[in-house]
Amino acid sequence: MHRIAVVPGSFDPITLGHLDVIERAAGIFDELHVLVVHNPGKTALLPIAQRVSLIEKAVREGGLPENIVVTSWSVGLLVDYCTDVGASVLVKGIRSQVDVAYETPMAIVNRDLAGVETVFLLPNPAHAHVSSSLVRQVASLGGDVSPYVPPVVAHYLQSPRE
Repeated sequence: MHRIAVVPGSFDPITLGHLDVIERAAGIFDELHVLVVHNPGKTALLPIAQRVSLIEKAVREGGLPENIVVTSWSVGLLVDYCTDVGASVLVKGIRSQVDVAYETPMAIVNRDLAGVETVFLLPNPAHAHVSSSLVRQVASLGGDVSPYVPPVVAHYLQSPRE
C-alpha cells in the first residue's frame, strides 16, 4: 500500500519548524506533498510561486528525502486536492494548545467530508516558538531571521528586492 500524505500551509515563509515537521512526516509516508495554500485570513508577504520555489530549494539544500513533492493549491477544498492525488492523511505541526483548538474542528470536517485523517506532529522544542508571522515581523523591521528559517529563505528575505 502506497501511503500518501499532505502537509498544507501558507508557508509565508517556510520556517525551520516547518522543515522539521516535513522531514519527519516524509519518513513516515511513502509520498509527502507539501502544499502551499492561500489563506484568505492573512496578508501574504511572498507570492505563492515564490513560496513554492523557496520550499523546493530548502528541501533540496537541506538534504530532505526525495519523496517530497512541493506544489500549490488555490481552488476548492483541501480534501479535494487530497482526493485528486490519492492522499488519505493530512499532517499538521502543532506548537501549542491554541493550534490544537484551531486545527481540531478542521480535522473533524476533513474526515467527515472525504475520510481524510489528520495527524498532528509536535515540533522540535528548539523551533516551537517560531511562527511565519513572527519571522515576517522580524524581517520587516530589519532583524536577523537566519536562526528561524532555512538559509535560502534568510538570504531571500534579507536581500534587496525591486
